[in-house]
Amino acid sequence: PIYRIEGEAQRRAEGIYDKMRNLGAHEIVIEHPNHSLPLSRQADQEVAQVLRAYVSRVADLKKDRRFPYVTLFRNQGSAAGQDFDHPHTQITATPFIPRRIGYELRSSKRYFEMKERCLVCDIVRQELTEQKRVVEWDDQFLAFCPFASRVPYEIWVLPVNHHCAFEEDLTSWDRQVRCARMLKSILCRLESLAPSYHLVLHTSPNFEANYEEFGNWQTVTEDSHWHFEILPVIVSKSKSYVLKEVYYNALMPEVAAEELRKAGTSVEARQSGVSARP
Repeated sequence: PIYRIEGEAQRRAEGIYDKMRNLGAHEIVIEHPNHSLPLSRQADQEVAQVLRAYVSRVADLKKDRRFPYVTLFRNQGSAAGQDFDHPHTQITATPFIPRRIGYELRSSKRYFEMKERCLVCDIVRQELTEQKRVVEWDDQFLAFCPFASRVPYEIWVLPVNHHCAFEEDLTSWDRQVRCARMLKSILCRLESLAPSYHLVLHTSPNFEANYEEFGNWQTVTEDSHWHFEILPVIVSKSKSYVLKEVYYNALMPEVAAEELRKAGTSVEARQSGVSARP
């Protein structure tokens, strides 16, 4: 495991630098007993059971006041650094908030202070109105390619209505099945174009944690909106998409969304054993 759950962080100085123990939790969720059955090919109810396991473990780890942030991620395909072939997801709990998550949370907080609205809720409304970058949606969940996509075919999957905490939103079986259906469909579409990807959960921090910043943060439940971010790994001549944290993406999100929408036709045909129309 990356982290060890026993003990304390033991933060200390080394000259001008700070260091700490690798305190935290690192768990593996085995998604299916079938070794060769990825999440995208499982039944809706099976994917919903995986989501139920996510909810249970995230909620349980958030009971530990040592860990301000709990998240999950899955690496699909060798190009994405998948550790072993059996379908699985990794869950981590850390005594710190990851830098990108912290930036996202603070940006959402500033937006709410200016407009008294959730930033992601505004994005959802605009995407549903314009329909240019939407891949799929229903009355509960939306999947779209972000306006400033970092990589080709980047997709966000999120609830249409405001929910800050993943583990508090997906508590009912019906809600889990609906989310599973959307997530499975999106992964099917994506894997026909980019079989390797990273999937990461962005959710609200652990409010029970002993974290100084939370004491003055009264609007976090209103300005935080949980979502999955899916970043494909496209093997190309370029060794990296990012240089000094500036991303270069040659594929417009509107074009990516259109290709992903069309990919659904071929996926459905392949699953039913019928050839797709050109």
